[in-house]
Amino acid sequence: MTMERAVHMMAFDLGASSGRAILGTLEGGRLRLRELHRFSNDPVELVGRLYWDLPRLVYEMKQGLNKAALEGLEPGSIGIDTWGVDYGLLDKAGHLMGNPVHYRDARTDKVMEAAFELVPREELYRRTGLAFLPLNTIYQLYSEVREMDPLLTHARKLLFMPDLLAYLLTGTLGCEYTIASTSQLLSPYTRTWDMELIEKLGIPKRIFLPVTEPGSVRGMLDARIARETGVGVIPVVAVGGHDTASAVAAVPAEGKDFGYISSGTWSLVGVESDGPVISPEAVAANLTNEGGVEGNIRVLKNVMGLWIIQECRREWERRGRMLSFQQIVEEAQKAEPFFALIDPNDEMFTPPGDMPSRVQAFCVRSGQPVPQSVGQIARVIYESLALKYRWTVERLRKVTGNPIRTLHVVGGGANNALLNRFTADALGIPVLAGPSEATAIGNLLMQLKALGIIGSVEEGRALVRASFSVETVEPRLADKPAWDEAYVRFVEEISVE
Repeated sequence: MTMERAVHMMAFDLGASSGRAILGTLEGGRLRLRELHRFSNDPVELVGRLYWDLPRLVYEMKQGLNKAALEGLEPGSIGIDTWGVDYGLLDKAGHLMGNPVHYRDARTDKVMEAAFELVPREELYRRTGLAFLPLNTIYQLYSEVREMDPLLTHARKLLFMPDLLAYLLTGTLGCEYTIASTSQLLSPYTRTWDMELIEKLGIPKRIFLPVTEPGSVRGMLDARIARETGVGVIPVVAVGGHDTASAVAAVPAEGKDFGYISSGTWSLVGVESDGPVISPEAVAANLTNEGGVEGNIRVLKNVMGLWIIQECRREWERRGRMLSFQQIVEEAQKAEPFFALIDPNDEMFTPPGDMPSRVQAFCVRSGQPVPQSVGQIARVIYESLALKYRWTVERLRKVTGNPIRTLHVVGGGANNALLNRFTADALGIPVLAGPSEATAIGNLLMQLKALGIIGSVEEGRALVRASFSVETVEPRLADKPAWDEAYVRFVEEISVE
């Protein structure tokens, strides 16, 4: 894989709160990353509806390309990954019909239950293998059906967020498999749209494009954008468009007996499987079957993740307490262990807002002591996340048969040493933390595959191991009794699922 000359690529990695333009350079058998541009991704509420600011996201992506051009760099390709489930609609002329609606918008309240009246819960899981989350594409679209939304009536094509951004850069339509698999409208067996299910819900079948595999060129950068930004007319690759699919592609694992957490705003806790795992035990644990970049299935569970801490920080700032995430961790380290516990997946923690008060309200509701200080509240959250990870891993072991002897933590949450320590102690297995930029790395690996430089994810993971350091956190046996006692309490008194 040693290259005679450096190969540059641009990964646009857009999360639910921020986006980055990452320059990846493959040289001398190693991959290097450099952040060229970072920007916030702020939803905008208009007349009671929460939207993504799509024009601004496109503007910021152009800024990233322009910064590369100003440095005299010519990316050989571009890849885009984003969060899942959300989409834009195009009219018959190919024009965008309004900004995409944010998955946390209230339009899907109670819609899931209404959908079950047409397609029973058990049948829906059997057909799609996806966990039941109100934010899923299926419920967003069904809410538009119920509202008789004229946008849906006149729409001709649906594009998920990475495909929509690629379309705006290239003018080429496409629907990549991993992002489509987050919709709860795709068959995990055929990897195609379940048109019978779509018809049952009254969603127009015409809006769905054929599903294509990741790792191929989607189109060429529009010549007008190339001139505007100063780069060439370069290929845009359909990578693993779902950010979790890209992150898992970059897990530096060897063998099969590992689990992973893609840790950020959400914590995606899962394993890789050769096929979907759909059983009564899987549905009871609300496990989901989403697409991987090489035809496998990511069997995982969505845990609320660091969203709760992020919202606490915003609320503390509103109250005049300016804290970095590291300062929050330091406060948590000083707090009493196992003062109280929450279930991070309780629905009260889903919407944005005053999260410290919600943590306190959960403790009141469950008859526990009520945390007051920043450190107490933060420690409750971190310890509860670790226990939720253990709860999830135990179910993954039972449902999939994977022994999960090590746990890889990738993404931004891999930098949280305290949470990694709690996770290793709670589960009693080694935690391998890093790389923190796994999503961008996985994006770049699929670009390398499209360019013919690597041949497989396995080869890409070897490149990750050669290029990035990983910190191993061994469990502390002396702390096991306290974590075991807390886990029994968590399962019997706290867990809501």
